[in-house]
Amino acid sequence: MPSVRAATGAQTLRTTASPWTLLRAATGGRREIAGKLARLRRTLRLYANRSEVDRRLAALRARGLVAGRPTRAQIFFGGLDMLRFMISPAAADYYRECGISFGFHQLLRFCDDPVSIIDPTGILSDRDTIVGHVMQVVHFNPVYDLQLLQMFDDGLEDLERQVAEMVDGVHPRSATIAAIVEEPGYHARLLDYVRRFRDDPATAPLRREQAQPAAPEFEAVERTFATLPRFIEYCERLPARPGALALRLLRQRRFPVELAAAA
Repeated sequence: MPSVRAATGAQTLRTTASPWTLLRAATGGRREIAGKLARLRRTLRLYANRSEVDRRLAALRARGLVAGRPTRAQIFFGGLDMLRFMISPAAADYYRECGISFGFHQLLRFCDDPVSIIDPTGILSDRDTIVGHVMQVVHFNPVYDLQLLQMFDDGLEDLERQVAEMVDGVHPRSATIAAIVEEPGYHARLLDYVRRFRDDPATAPLRREQAQPAAPEFEAVERTFATLPRFIEYCERLPARPGALALRLLRQRRFPVELAAAA
């Protein structure tokens, strides 16, 4: 199969610049680094703030997006499952198709925003971190993140505003994000999708073009983790005790299809 980059004729900073240039661009200057550290501090405070996590889940329940009440431990270990069974395999296959080093790309993502790596669920991230993550990563399917942003009253509105700034080239993080995003036109397509989603949440999702990962259970994996409501349902099916969750993490090597969301 030809690479995505070859098939589209994509020419972006990410696909043309040297690794050193990309690292410098993703890291940014003093102002950008200060912003990253501020977001990191806010996220670390959220890890210890039980009431804020409960408030966020309550806001999602009030919007009808989730019904359950998983524990913080279930959410944490559910997020690790989402990372190892869906996000990482799908991303590794995609970047292989693009001819891009998966490991180096993760390093660039970390340089642009460390929080986007340490909180795979997004439930412990602030609004700007989630918005930045959606703009930073060409998503397999971004609907989870758009649902997640509804933890905040102005989440979707702010996402639309910031994506529009990226399209216009006036966003404060335009330079650092340009070192990450490998598909030209991604932000224009994302802006169109966000606007359609705000009008109708059932609109067809924006999916990146890639071959489906080879794992035979991947359809069940995507069905379970691609949307926020089904992810929360999955978390509730996990063991309740932290010790049992930790032991399961060590022993469970493949996606547990018995816990998959119904087709």
